[in-house]
Amino acid sequence: MPEDHTFTDILYDVEGGVARITINRPDKLNAFTPHTVRELTVAFERAGDDARVGVVVLTGAGERAFCAGGDVSTENEESYLAGADSFDNLVKGLYRAIRDCLKPTIARINGYAIGGGHHLAYVCDLSIAAEHAILGQNGPRVASPAEGWIVSHLWTVIGMKRAKEMWLLCRRYSAAQALQWGLVNAVVPMEDLDAEVANWADELLALSPTVLKLLKKSFDDSWSWLREQQDRYSILNQVNPGFFESGEQAEGAAAFLEKRKPDFSGWR
Repeated sequence: MPEDHTFTDILYDVEGGVARITINRPDKLNAFTPHTVRELTVAFERAGDDARVGVVVLTGAGERAFCAGGDVSTENEESYLAGADSFDNLVKGLYRAIRDCLKPTIARINGYAIGGGHHLAYVCDLSIAAEHAILGQNGPRVASPAEGWIVSHLWTVIGMKRAKEMWLLCRRYSAAQALQWGLVNAVVPMEDLDAEVANWADELLALSPTVLKLLKKSFDDSWSWLREQQDRYSILNQVNPGFFESGEQAEGAAAFLEKRKPDFSGWR
């Protein structure tokens, strides 16, 4: 998109060598729609290409949520129904844009980081959380599938057993627990979050940008074979090619919106 593109779901600012990307949907706990995902992807690509930028910070508006994942309340809209796979590809494209950005990325976790929002947090290079932040996965609870390298990437961060616990049980984890597991790099009171993020950004800005790019590429290349394999094939199509027509996902979304426990017994 052109440089003068006006975002509607996010805020994009560059100051002092830092690009700050803010998901600006606080009334929805910064949950994303397909439109939000497109804007985030453009923002990360723009930051990666901008010579003024040395560090990219991703956060959410307000103090309640970093990002609550996909906006379940909009999943019946045409943007989803026109292609469940196409939305999946949009989200995968965003994760790739963050991963492929050769500028260091910092997740400023200012509250809930759940489901797809948790993915955004752990795919960033570094994560700094407020003390009240809550992290976790939500997919099995609402029948919202995730697949490919974004799933397996979590075990490279915290180990296989813990990653499976997070993914399979949908538990919620405090910032303190996340720090203990190595899921975040630092935890501070909310009032100190901006200062802490700024300190980390300043340290990065003082270092050789070329060497930082080489290091990021080295980390990424160490498991690129697995990522490419998982990007090439749809695991969902192997396990259940009719998933989106089966009613299982509809039951998960309906249960979430109606604040009740889902009944998945018919799809075991």
